[in-house]
Amino acid sequence: MNTALDRSLADIVAWLFDGDPLGTPRVEQHARLLFLDTLGCMIAGLAKPEPAALAASLAALEPGNVQLPGAAWPLVASAAAHMAGLAACWDEACEGLPRAHGRPGLHAFASVLALGLAHKHTLGETLAALTAGYEVGGRMGEYLRIRSGMHVDGIWGTFGSVTGAARLLGLPTAQTMTALQGTACQLPFSLYLPISHDGTVRNAYVGEAARRGIYLAMAAAAGVTMPPGQAIDTFDQLALGYEGEAKALAPAGEWLIGQGYLKPFAAVRHVHYGAQAALDWRGAHARVDTTKITALELGIYGEAMTYCGNRAPTTPIQAQFSVSYGLAWMLYSGDLGPEAYHEAALNDAEARRLEALVNIVEDPTYTAANKRAARLTVTTTDGVETLLADRVPGDIELPLPAVDVEDKFIRYARPVLGPARAKSLAATLLQAPLSSSLVDLLN
Repeated sequence: MNTALDRSLADIVAWLFDGDPLGTPRVEQHARLLFLDTLGCMIAGLAKPEPAALAASLAALEPGNVQLPGAAWPLVASAAAHMAGLAACWDEACEGLPRAHGRPGLHAFASVLALGLAHKHTLGETLAALTAGYEVGGRMGEYLRIRSGMHVDGIWGTFGSVTGAARLLGLPTAQTMTALQGTACQLPFSLYLPISHDGTVRNAYVGEAARRGIYLAMAAAAGVTMPPGQAIDTFDQLALGYEGEAKALAPAGEWLIGQGYLKPFAAVRHVHYGAQAALDWRGAHARVDTTKITALELGIYGEAMTYCGNRAPTTPIQAQFSVSYGLAWMLYSGDLGPEAYHEAALNDAEARRLEALVNIVEDPTYTAANKRAARLTVTTTDGVETLLADRVPGDIELPLPAVDVEDKFIRYARPVLGPARAKSLAATLLQAPLSSSLVDLLN
């Protein structure tokens, strides 16, 4: 190991691989909820026309033995990992970690679900790998801040995919570090561009990271050699242009998984704060009549404006990345689920009127404090009201209750699995012994 970063990362991998893989009952509960929530998002995504067609094509190309819940055909493990990642983020309803500015759990989930089913691992082994991938991926997200014009998915999240795969494949710390160094040598440069141009290829970024993660872990196990160190910092300098002071990783022993969020709404997390303020406005009125609204102003932190400033969206992915649309649809309907991106919703006259009224302004106090919050001012024919949303369910100070995560899973999975199966599977995954077979639980 040639750098302080590499030594620190090796300590973290050793902590995750050699100690209690789930740490404490609280860490185990976080892992169960993360797994259940992401699984529900994946099942809903697999039912969409494009993922369903791609899964059918992959099954025809290479028939496999991995049956993803919600998929019509079994796939080989690498294709299953790709589809799990692609489908889980299709409705933009899965998790994230604010300090990483991205989704370490999503990337780890895709690789460990595929390998967990392919190699018939237990629920406990799968959750341990998911947690390990989350911890390494989250640290890499904090360390490797992407440049303007890039999209966070598929880049540093690959480290989480690799770590989760290495954990399930039984790699020791030294071989896992080899795989992680190899990962840094071939990280992609994912673009934000598709979102503003209605390109759902963005959803494939995670799938590619998951597939790549499995292959890199297997390559290290097979003896393929990688640089002994410095690859991560080299990528940071060459690809991301970092020239600042030396950075440090969160140390071994600090659990990041409890610092992440699960989403109550189907939208980018930056959209949640304006949407929550809109929901609070509705809750303050016994009778809601949005036709009385004549002006809307949303004060929000700069990062939300950078990534979610899409106006008058006409497609689902544009709307998922639009603070103005999420705010308008929540005002109009009182909900922000996958249905918000159906054609009828996107073309609804009143929702479009409200979206056009929104004036988005940066609140410099939020930006300077690196605080996620929103201030909504609603002007109606009856007067002016201002609402502040500085916490959203799922935030570290306001965790999403387990019953809400269970209800969300049932809502997303019910159209595919049926109400009885969705309800039964949710309860089972939250309560089943860690020694339970993952294949038996899911299939």
